[in-house]
Amino acid sequence: MQKFDRSVSLLCWAYNEEPNIAEYLAKASSLMDSTVEDYEIVLIDDGSTDRTYDIAKTVQNNDGRLKIFRNGKNLGSGISHRVAISKASKDFLFWQTIDWAYDISELRKSLEHLKTFDVVQGVRLGAVSGRRRSGALQRLFYLFSTKHLKRRSDSLSKAFVSVVNYLLVRVLFRVPVSDFQNVTFYSTRWIQSVQFEARSAFANPEGLIKAYWSGMTIKEVPIGFIPRQRGVAKGTRLAAVRAAIFDIIRLWFKWTVLGKRGRVTKGHVISLDSAC
Repeated sequence: MQKFDRSVSLLCWAYNEEPNIAEYLAKASSLMDSTVEDYEIVLIDDGSTDRTYDIAKTVQNNDGRLKIFRNGKNLGSGISHRVAISKASKDFLFWQTIDWAYDISELRKSLEHLKTFDVVQGVRLGAVSGRRRSGALQRLFYLFSTKHLKRRSDSLSKAFVSVVNYLLVRVLFRVPVSDFQNVTFYSTRWIQSVQFEARSAFANPEGLIKAYWSGMTIKEVPIGFIPRQRGVAKGTRLAAVRAAIFDIIRLWFKWTVLGKRGRVTKGHVISLDSAC
């Protein structure tokens, strides 16, 4: 396929990722160079105390398409997610984690769907396998099976947290997507119009929930998980998990119980199941 002819922002945020940042930026630039005609890479340094920011600035000296912004202190992934979205200037945007946790080798195909659908959502294939099974109890057993957990994350404990997070969001907000914490592609103008309320990692699902409640079409695409090779993951630290759960319960109560979510027009999800 020829390069994507619309402009694209690749977003990322980093906290103490000195072992990964240089390789990440090199991979990101190489992938975007081969995929998109007009792009930028927006990096939020989330108050790193190591050399993450200095290394990124060195890379920026040789690549004007890299834009770096720095939080005055460590604010967490939710706030960094919101800041990165606000700094994007291209037609569409998506994000990738600094440890390159998601397989976006099929990026060009995913971007093409943005010409037909409002949102493109990455899905780990294990989640789809769980949905295909006939009964709800069977699906639940599958999601918590060792086989599925090993495919979902780089440790059983992180995978367990991921599945619980998915089920909690899926049940409470009734948005029928197969995966929430993954790569998501949006129209920049629309996602910048969203009034984000989460301060934790729940900001990622919040955008998808509000897209569905706004009547948008969501196209699912396969984007698998890649285990971390270096450095320490921050998303499953106790404080981060606690903050995400607090946001989920707080916003569920506000939006659903108190009815403060505005007018809802349910969207349409084109799942990987329906495409098979």
